[in-house]
Amino acid sequence: MDLKSGYPWWAVRNGLMREFPALGEDLCCEVVVLGAGITGALIADELVRHGHEVAVLEQRDVGWGSTAASTALLQYEIDTHLVDLAARYGERQAVLAYRACAEAIPVLGELAREVGAVDFADMDSLYCASRRRDLDTLAEEFRMRRRHGFDVEWLTPEAVRSGFGVTVPGAILSQQAARIDPYRMAWRLFARMARAGARVFDRSRIEAIRGGPRGVRVRMRSGHEVRAEHLVLAGGYGNQRWLSKSVARNRSSYAFITDPIEPGRLAALRRTMVWETARPYLYLRSTGDHRLLVGGEDDAIDVPARRDARVDAKAARLARRLGRLFPDLDARPAFAWAGTFAETDDGLPFFGPHREHGPRVHFAMAYGGNGITYSMIGAGLVRARIEGRRHPLARLFSFARTGG
Repeated sequence: MDLKSGYPWWAVRNGLMREFPALGEDLCCEVVVLGAGITGALIADELVRHGHEVAVLEQRDVGWGSTAASTALLQYEIDTHLVDLAARYGERQAVLAYRACAEAIPVLGELAREVGAVDFADMDSLYCASRRRDLDTLAEEFRMRRRHGFDVEWLTPEAVRSGFGVTVPGAILSQQAARIDPYRMAWRLFARMARAGARVFDRSRIEAIRGGPRGVRVRMRSGHEVRAEHLVLAGGYGNQRWLSKSVARNRSSYAFITDPIEPGRLAALRRTMVWETARPYLYLRSTGDHRLLVGGEDDAIDVPARRDARVDAKAARLARRLGRLFPDLDARPAFAWAGTFAETDDGLPFFGPHREHGPRVHFAMAYGGNGITYSMIGAGLVRARIEGRRHPLARLFSFARTGG
């Protein structure tokens, strides 16, 4: 599955950081994780740190799928508003999902500091009303978040202009957000796991899986067989190949990154990410080396050749939109790319078994705009299932909510 186009910055910046072997023999293991992107890295690391025997299988090189194209804005804010989730699943469940995302960010920060050198930094999040008619919806969202104890502040147009240099009808400022280099984070986590005894194999493609009440058998394209007590499918958007019916829509998102900008010119953007109520929305955040990463212009294209052809034009449109928001900021694309992403109907992820494969095959579908945050939650959720423990999000983040 071709998941990206153009020149994703993380791969350009970091290159191929380490080579792992391909699987060249039959394998027996307690837990096999399929997928060596950031989702697979966080789940495998959680299991290894808690004493589980883990092997990881990746069909490409480590981190070379959608992780390399991620823009890695770490937010608790789900693409579906808290108000809308509450209307659909009840206020208690909606707040539980949002609070879990908020609590996942400092956990990611602690993990990032452990592995080191992954450009993690705490940030604020400025959620702007794109149009005046969006104000009532945004204000209702602010009131519900505030009522449930989220650290948010309502900003008037004057406050946004004086604090951030942008003219919008109003905004919510949140104190709970962060940035990271997801590609480097995945690589460094896998390197640490390998030192701890986990086995990591790249360029190893799975042909078939068969789940049963006592274990899972995996047939590799090479002809080798893998047997495990549990299988975690963390193959990103390719996970849907293992289901007879799709549970999400694949789309394309576009991004560019600038050359380094003088820190003084970035001003508040050095510590604040910005996004907007318009759909598809424009979003931006800084990097540790004072670049500006800008993304958005999402579309329904899921044909690699068509997506490839749109990268430069989409980057130019993003730059023009950025220029209208920040006319004094000369931010031009240095590298531009696109990547596949998937969105579920309600903006929530899927973690856990599906009835088609039995209780020992665990899907890890961290779909949506804050997939890395979801993945951190999912690491604990998958471990709880493997260890036979309850988790407060087990039902809401499972196929049970859609009858699967």
